[in-house]
Amino acid sequence: MKGLLAKYTKCFLVHADHVGSKQFQDIRKAMRGTGQVLMGKNTMMRKILNDLGEDSPYRILAPKIVGNVGLIFVESDLAAAKAIVAKYTVPAPARSGVVANADVVIPPGPTGCDPSQTSYFQTMEVPTKITKGQIEITRSMHLITMGDRVTAGQADLLQKLGINPFTYGLEILDVYDDGKMYSPAILDINDAQIIAAFTAGARNVAALSFAIGIANVTTVPHSIRSAVRSMISLVVNDGFTFSFEAATDVKNYLADPSAFAVAAAPTGGDEAKEEVVEEEEEEEEEVVVSFGSDGDDAW
Repeated sequence: MKGLLAKYTKCFLVHADHVGSKQFQDIRKAMRGTGQVLMGKNTMMRKILNDLGEDSPYRILAPKIVGNVGLIFVESDLAAAKAIVAKYTVPAPARSGVVANADVVIPPGPTGCDPSQTSYFQTMEVPTKITKGQIEITRSMHLITMGDRVTAGQADLLQKLGINPFTYGLEILDVYDDGKMYSPAILDINDAQIIAAFTAGARNVAALSFAIGIANVTTVPHSIRSAVRSMISLVVNDGFTFSFEAATDVKNYLADPSAFAVAAAPTGGDEAKEEVVEEEEEEEEEVVVSFGSDGDDAW
């Protein structure tokens, strides 16, 4: 552990309840080249962290070493390491006494149980009916709420139905990054989300600034655009002789809109125009337009 603390500046604090040895082997293998997994006695780990000295940034981890936890030291890319850890989760049956890490809903449909077990399902208050010689659940039933402890009856019912409602793996509790601790959810934030949040904030600042009449960096672009629009609307009025470059296109369009419609229409050169005109005059059933000198048909 001392060697890892001296080598790495980033790590995950992970919770390891219900994680089997095979999962640990798979995670350790997948983390090769990316980081290392460290599990040990909590008292020993806290002692090593406390012995690093008051100036060590790793000391903030010591109060977090409580329960069935471990450390995953990461070389560089925390997001990539988090994806590796999340990949190795396995489904597991519900066991009596464990805390549910997800809501459990029993779906409707056939159970494969014979009608002699109807009383069992009635005891568990599961709505059923007999269909084709077997018990069928008539509607979905919310059985367990996330955070509640699983009872023996609930565990037995899920086992009878062959439902493995939970998934277990290393759960990242906190991220340590060179002296700073933060939630693993921050690693899921991408550039698009940051830009969207910043844009929304800038929009709110601009709206507030306009409302209270204060000019700043966020309001100036809007003020300039509004001023240009006002200037264009002024110079295009009848009898106003002054103009400027930004208003030229608007004035030309108002003077002759048809010229802009012709300019916007797709063209294929003078030869194509002549061919279209000739074919329209001849009133042929099929019009073929050639573009350029290679004679290829138009789209």
